[in-house]
Amino acid sequence: MYLTKEKKEEIFSKYGKGKNDTGTAEAQIALFTHRINHLTEHLKINRKDFNTERSLVKLVGKRRALLDYLTKKDIMRYRAIVKELGLRK
Repeated sequence: MYLTKEKKEEIFSKYGKGKNDTGTAEAQIALFTHRINHLTEHLKINRKDFNTERSLVKLVGKRRALLDYLTKKDIMRYRAIVKELGLRK
């Protein structure tokens, strides 16, 4: 399993306010980014897995919505998380 309890706690403690802080936008964006990266690698190997492709598109949309929310709410937090995760090229 690629996303264990320990990995989630690590992501939430690094990007959120603590290991139990699952609600902040930064923590959710970081978790979605981890899942997106995993699904992208899966789709490179399994090109015809259309269910996974659909899930990936939905996850990207959710992350985009959270990033848009963060842009409106606090632009400095948005810039910090984008820089930390390396989302913009």
